[in-house]
Amino acid sequence: MKPIMALAGELAAGKTTSQALVEDALMRIAVPSGEGARVFLRTHREAALAEARASDALRAHGLVPSPLAGIPVSVKDLFDLAGDITRAGSKVLADSAPARSDASAVRRLRQAGAIIVGRTNMVEFAFSGLGLNPHYGTPKNPWDRATGRIPGGSSSGAAVSVSDGMAAMGLGTDTGGSVRIPAALCGLTGFKPTARRIAKDGTFPLSTTLDSIGPIARSVACCALVDSILAGEAPQVPTALPLKGLRLGVVQDYVLDGLDSGVAAAFGKALARLSQAGASVTEVRFEALCRLPQINQKGGLVVAEAYAIHRDLIARRSAEYDPRVASRTLRGADIGAADYIDVLAQRAAMIAESARVAAPYDALLMPTVIMVAPAIAPLEADDKLYGSTNLALLRNPSAVNFLDGCALSIPCHEPGTAPVGLMVVGQSGEDRRLLAVGLAVEVALRQ
Repeated sequence: MKPIMALAGELAAGKTTSQALVEDALMRIAVPSGEGARVFLRTHREAALAEARASDALRAHGLVPSPLAGIPVSVKDLFDLAGDITRAGSKVLADSAPARSDASAVRRLRQAGAIIVGRTNMVEFAFSGLGLNPHYGTPKNPWDRATGRIPGGSSSGAAVSVSDGMAAMGLGTDTGGSVRIPAALCGLTGFKPTARRIAKDGTFPLSTTLDSIGPIARSVACCALVDSILAGEAPQVPTALPLKGLRLGVVQDYVLDGLDSGVAAAFGKALARLSQAGASVTEVRFEALCRLPQINQKGGLVVAEAYAIHRDLIARRSAEYDPRVASRTLRGADIGAADYIDVLAQRAAMIAESARVAAPYDALLMPTVIMVAPAIAPLEADDKLYGSTNLALLRNPSAVNFLDGCALSIPCHEPGTAPVGLMVVGQSGEDRRLLAVGLAVEVALRQ
């Protein structure tokens, strides 16, 4: 499926219809040999077709609420949709009452005219960066389907719904990289906004401090448009900043450790392209990042807050949880109030240091994740490998959540090779400026 703005242009010119786009998306979901059965936990076929026909009728009368109007999108299973059970990728919540109303983010998508084709699969309770789900299956990464590689998580189905043309945008959440990791591993663009930017009511939480809501799509412009809608702003894409003279700082500490050869090569070529296009690309030291493992050695804010959310439910029904999700969650029982307060204090100090380090730059750059997508089967079979790979994938993107920043993951690999993401990082609250930087970076990377 084409990028959102291209689809909007075709709808406006009468070259296609919302009904045709939705029918095509539903056809792709239903292909028996495809990933649809693992990508979607529920498909809203009849409702989506009815809404598409209504969108076409409104367009014929000049009523187009936004460029997203009439375009099929998917929604992660964390979000309430009126009349649906929000399972959060788990069996534990399968007997819950249906949601009585839409989550705020879903309501804003509907108000913009988006057509929701269904709810996408995810890591149970969003608590892993790999994308594996033992309850409902794991969607395969679009790269190297023969091997069967992870899509990344926790917004696994969101990414594959976009890569496989089942939706133009997948709505996800990002607590430690859950939008950016699958975007990077699947060759897509993902945006994690500042956590407070998008209202989270009606969204099942993982960490009330770190959770954020963002899109996975085909371009920075797609993400920028959706972000404006989710934030309740006028639907628009910002003007790209001129790349010539743009000040980009390449973080040297912590985030470059242990890169695999494919990521290192793609990252190096991306920096060279940006420099050749006129950007000022310089190294920057951020030694405080090296303290993150020690600060979060007991599991940090995510584990503490996840345990607070799940402790009653997991005490009653732990046998129904993904064992790997349960074990991570139960670590929170060992985090005391003083430990939690200490992490909050150290986070505040780190955020202040981040602002100092980033002040001379328009954005900071780093690899989104340190490896290309590994195979699914070995991770399913080996708990130790699962744990070490999960920590490795989460390392870079989770630093941005801890710093209360915003970030884009933009594809930077050569066509035909394993997908690799370049992460473009902005400071807290600088979301729209970061997106304007990202638009410029994207042009250079695609040349």
